[in-house]
Amino acid sequence: MAASRALQRVVNIEDLRGLAKKRAPLPIFDYVDGGADGEVTLRDNRRSWDEVLFRPHNATYIPKPDLRTNVLGFDLAMPMLLGPIGFTRLINEQGERAVAQAAGAEGIGFCMSSFSGWPCEEVSKVTQAPLWYQLYLGGGRDVSEATLARVWKSGFRALAVTMDTNCPGMRERDLHNGAPALMGGNIAQMIPYLPQILSKPGWLAQFLTDRDAMFFPNIQIPGKGPCPASDVRAMLSGAVVTWADLEWIRKAWPGPILAKGIITGDDAQRALDHGCEAIIVSNHGGRQLDTSFPTARALPEVLQAVNSRAPVLVDGGIRRGSDVIKAICMGASAVLLGRAYAYGLMAEGREGVSKAISIFKADLERTMTLLGVHALKDLDSSFIEVPKHW
Repeated sequence: MAASRALQRVVNIEDLRGLAKKRAPLPIFDYVDGGADGEVTLRDNRRSWDEVLFRPHNATYIPKPDLRTNVLGFDLAMPMLLGPIGFTRLINEQGERAVAQAAGAEGIGFCMSSFSGWPCEEVSKVTQAPLWYQLYLGGGRDVSEATLARVWKSGFRALAVTMDTNCPGMRERDLHNGAPALMGGNIAQMIPYLPQILSKPGWLAQFLTDRDAMFFPNIQIPGKGPCPASDVRAMLSGAVVTWADLEWIRKAWPGPILAKGIITGDDAQRALDHGCEAIIVSNHGGRQLDTSFPTARALPEVLQAVNSRAPVLVDGGIRRGSDVIKAICMGASAVLLGRAYAYGLMAEGREGVSKAISIFKADLERTMTLLGVHALKDLDSSFIEVPKHW
């Protein structure tokens, strides 16, 4: 399927965000775009990358930068994975299938959310991408163990355990525009917000014909079947991951485990002590505890605590390839993208996700050329200056 003229005119991720806002009703757009409380951390995630400044090595000829890397044994054409996002079939009916296809076509990885709209078996069929799975303990230990066995059998080979969801964050935008009513499928509660939905007939037609969007098939509840979207908030509140849980998760999962949601050196040390093979520096995209450290500022402390004993990845506020390069120069092994590709999915399905990836690829190649670096492995702290007050 060819990209639309509107998508062809997209130059950067902010353009893609604008196109997504035109295509989706406000509750759906704000579910992706918004953060917790006053959205301070959401904004700081983005701004903090801008505070890291480049120190290029000029007068250097770089014919074709080499972006390849390897993380935990997974070969990546670029130091990026598409990160976990829930409710993707509400964003676009193609959901994780489209995301996985786009990632595989460009040689990068995909980490699929527990709250995904497509079965893991269907996702693995359509891609050659390295597949990771993000774990919430939805349904409790028995349900989670069954899920882990199932996704491993389907070809998912790394597990990112989310550690920062002690309870759902206070996402004020969602409450203002009726997202909980929409995602819960309560028609009566949706009535006050219908004008927002009716204003996007294309999205509405997709929603009305895709009732599976309201269920999460990878969380199978005994006696009920797929977990319904309406149960998510209660499920998160009753399924908090603790450090002790990593013991049985380790026994249930044959592959590497990453602790996701780490922003302090102390927690990074705990994660390694409990058997995690890698760390993902993340504050949940600013969607949980507001005014917590932005991930760019948290990254140096975590790297110092880990002290090269394990790969450290980072997400949050990454909108340009130059942000990725800064993270690598600081010592990260790779990044995970979230909203950046979700805007593409919302705007135009797989083609939109592919557009987001292509924007990052061009940015990465241009930034490395301007820095005077041929290969990703040659990047180090000499190419950047991190604010001293960090």
